[in-house]
Amino acid sequence: MTDTTIPKSGLSRRDALRLMAAGGLATFVAPQFGAGVAFAQDGAAPKGRIVVGMSQEPTVFNPLMVHNEVDDAVAFSVFDALFRIDPQGQIQPNLAAEVPTTENGGISADGLSWRVRLRDDVKWHDGTPFTAEDVKYTLELIVDPKFRAWRTGGHALVRDLTVVSPTEITWRMESPFAPYLAFLAETFIVPRHILEQAEDPNAAPFNQAPVGTGAFKWSQRVAGDRIELVANEDYFGEGPFIEQLIFKYIPDMTVLYTQFQSGDIDLVDQAYITADHYEEAKTLPDRVVSLESSSSIEGIFFNLERPQFKDPAVRKALYAALDRKAIIDSIYYGVGTVTESFMPPRSPYYDANLPVQEFDLEGARKMLDDAGWVPGADGIRAKDGVRLSFANSTTAGNHLREQVQQYIQQVYREIGVEMTISNLPAAVMWGDFWTRSQFDTGISGVVFLIASDPDVTNRFASTSSLAKGGKGSNVMQYANPKVDELLEKGRSSFDIEERKAVYTEVQQIVREDLPFMPLFAYTNVLGRKAGLEGFVFNSNTRTASSHAAAWYWKD
Repeated sequence: MTDTTIPKSGLSRRDALRLMAAGGLATFVAPQFGAGVAFAQDGAAPKGRIVVGMSQEPTVFNPLMVHNEVDDAVAFSVFDALFRIDPQGQIQPNLAAEVPTTENGGISADGLSWRVRLRDDVKWHDGTPFTAEDVKYTLELIVDPKFRAWRTGGHALVRDLTVVSPTEITWRMESPFAPYLAFLAETFIVPRHILEQAEDPNAAPFNQAPVGTGAFKWSQRVAGDRIELVANEDYFGEGPFIEQLIFKYIPDMTVLYTQFQSGDIDLVDQAYITADHYEEAKTLPDRVVSLESSSSIEGIFFNLERPQFKDPAVRKALYAALDRKAIIDSIYYGVGTVTESFMPPRSPYYDANLPVQEFDLEGARKMLDDAGWVPGADGIRAKDGVRLSFANSTTAGNHLREQVQQYIQQVYREIGVEMTISNLPAAVMWGDFWTRSQFDTGISGVVFLIASDPDVTNRFASTSSLAKGGKGSNVMQYANPKVDELLEKGRSSFDIEERKAVYTEVQQIVREDLPFMPLFAYTNVLGRKAGLEGFVFNSNTRTASSHAAAWYWKD
């Protein structure tokens, strides 16, 4: 058997600077993420259960398929990736035995040749050994044109996948792709022996009853209510320490908080505790409530293929008519930070010098006047037969967003704009309606980065719109040739200063084009029961449940 003893290896400072795998954070990588820890404390069997409350229902359980942030909570517990990113932004081994670097021979000096060594002690939940064949199958499935992959960026550059042994795989990159380690940290490996038997992987039974290598195994889903997972006592890494993990779906944000308050749920994940409950929540007995900076940006997203939004003057006028400070102070109780960028303020790539929006209703009216949008008999502006009227959608039951909608609706009427409100259940809102750009405008909190790498091809490249036949999450259908050019340059470079210059310019162009209107950078209100230990918030992932394997109840 190949020796896969976990070495004390990782990305050196030089490698981190070169590869930029963790968004430019020049740090050493610690040893194996969660390795070497018995599956339960003091050798005891997992015990107890934890109920995680969520305002949106996870519905996609094949982690390679098009899905939303809420689905990650389940994916991180059921599956593993070759690597994971820790709360400090460091890439750590997961299914891999080490992080490949130029120093350990895992990545060639030009970044094109890759060799990944795998652990030899991993089994799928059905007892089948995990091998390099599973990695090869996963990476090939992602780029299969018949498969409805979540995103293909980076993976489409992989060539000559070769299984050297059950614990070693090699490939070459068609061209340099600096973010690939970060992308692999969000690419969960799926079982070849199950999915290759399916006539159509898009419709395989696996997609409703997944089999992974993760710390928890699938038990059952009660649609519209909950998902139940049970401990994988054969897990190779840390934990699990609890016997059962339940994700409880509670669509009404106020009810979600009430159930946390009453003790029916033990931890609140997306969309967390709403800001209006923070002051009360932090005084609750036997609860741990904290504010945590997030990578998520709350914004109003345009469908740029709608005729009323093709005029940049319209987007700029609508932005000028937003009193974001009032929204944050009055509706979100001061929890949140005004931003002009999609880049999280904590990122080393964040441009703090972007033009600052000022609330200016008169200025908004003048922009529309100058652009030829003339008020009609009903007060609503029109131009060339197009009325300045549109719907705004978000998740039904999110009362703070609903208050934002009502406020904006009134303000927009003052400048001759008609905005109707059309909210939907989460499963509908974030399904094809959102991913295939069937909305007019939508309010959403979005993490634009992948594992903290600054590449935003998935969100802003013209080839990343599902509605236009691409693969990615460009729901705005945004297309700017200069941005496409810069994104190509940024993901091909391993030089930190060059990448900073690239993503600064991308931020400047996006700020000028306004494919979405940023409202604020999120500060999440996290809440859990006292005694629930092992929880560490990781802003580099899209879910608070990214490492439930470490959770346990303090005796």
